[in-house]
Amino acid sequence: MALKNDRYTYRVTWSEDDSEYVGLCAEFPSLSWLTETPEAAFKGIRKVVAEVVTDMMNNSETVPEPISCKQYSGKFSVQVPPEVHRNLTIQAAESGVSLNRLARSKLSQ
Repeated sequence: MALKNDRYTYRVTWSEDDSEYVGLCAEFPSLSWLTETPEAAFKGIRKVVAEVVTDMMNNSETVPEPISCKQYSGKFSVQVPPEVHRNLTIQAAESGVSLNRLARSKLSQ
């Protein structure tokens, strides 16, 4: 079984604990698929996601929207300890840039 228009975010990585490759899906963090090859892990997690989505639809549950389909404003708020805020403000001033520009630069690294 495969999803007709699968746009979910998948990742395959090695699991040292399991000594196998693990397939993961960002939109379904509780799901995984363990197997011997990265290709099989990718195929396996896609199959599991398709089955879960089908079950959710059959039960009139809300199916997660793929991350790739969401619209983002480019703005988010982050709280840091006051001393971190102070240190970043000093770094920005010493660099001759705004705090926003300094934070954006650090986040994009």
